[in-house]
Amino acid sequence: MSSVDEFALIRMLTGGKQSLAFERASGVETGIGDDAAVVNVSPGSQWILTCDTMNEGVHFSAVTMRDTDIGYKAMASAASDIAAMGAVPRFALIALSLPKGTAVERVRAMYDGLYECASKYGIVVAGGDTTSSLGGITLTVTVIGETEAGTALLRSTAQPGDALFATGVLGCSAAGLEWLLQQGKPGTEWADIPPEAEILVRAHTRPEPQIEAGQLLQQSGLCHALNDVSDGLASEAWEIAEASGVGIDLIEDRIPVADELHWFAGTQRKAALDYILYGGEDYQLVGTVPAGDAIDLQMRFKEAGLPLYLIGYVNSEVHGVRLVQSDGFIRPLEKKGYNHFSS
Repeated sequence: MSSVDEFALIRMLTGGKQSLAFERASGVETGIGDDAAVVNVSPGSQWILTCDTMNEGVHFSAVTMRDTDIGYKAMASAASDIAAMGAVPRFALIALSLPKGTAVERVRAMYDGLYECASKYGIVVAGGDTTSSLGGITLTVTVIGETEAGTALLRSTAQPGDALFATGVLGCSAAGLEWLLQQGKPGTEWADIPPEAEILVRAHTRPEPQIEAGQLLQQSGLCHALNDVSDGLASEAWEIAEASGVGIDLIEDRIPVADELHWFAGTQRKAALDYILYGGEDYQLVGTVPAGDAIDLQMRFKEAGLPLYLIGYVNSEVHGVRLVQSDGFIRPLEKKGYNHFSS
């Protein structure tokens, strides 16, 4: 029996005309294939629905996450999907599966992290479910957001001539994960982390969903397509390109690189750009804006105290994603990032 990768599996399980027809008849405006679902609930208002799962041994281990970080990141990653739609997160449901004998202190710490993140972004934990597990810990967070009807930002609306932007630096989370794995110390023993590494570790363990940036983009009326960076810049740019039927060119010299990432990449004899393109779990936003409005949007972000970097453009001449390198050479970028079913 042949195996499939993560994205092929999603297409297989959710495809078909019957599924689409049922969604439309049930009030689903935007279903599977974007950061979150958009559903019609009452005139003038829409709900934004998403869920995100963290599995022990896949998303976290004793050496890559403290228990409070597990809860915080689970909430943050789900809320990031709401940010990527330009919506306001409102409510959350938590599903927790635990091996028998799990220490109650661990559970309390995870929920401390969950509630810390929820409180920071005004999310009310309204319920959930708890079960036993034959394997490790599994934590699933469902977040329900809200927006005015017809205002949700999608991946499928990029247009030729748009500029491509990012709301922050990328690649630091992947570098932080690599640093933690190399140290091999449980979270309870983390101490005296070098300042450069501390920034990277925090990027991995305590990512911040860009709720304010997403709402600013939605309210500006200038943003076309939008996506959050969970699987690396190359993968997310590919998702926009495919959904919108356009090509995207990333300009190497315009992609910001954090000093801490430069430092760590140098110690590993790797290119910082590889962490940015193929790392993931940064939870910044990447999207498009008409080129003529790009500076205006940058100024709005500056006035709000938020960064916005113009890192490329959208074209109709090619499909897929390319990198315009510093030497002027243009090379196609593979659609790769983290894939749960790849080898």
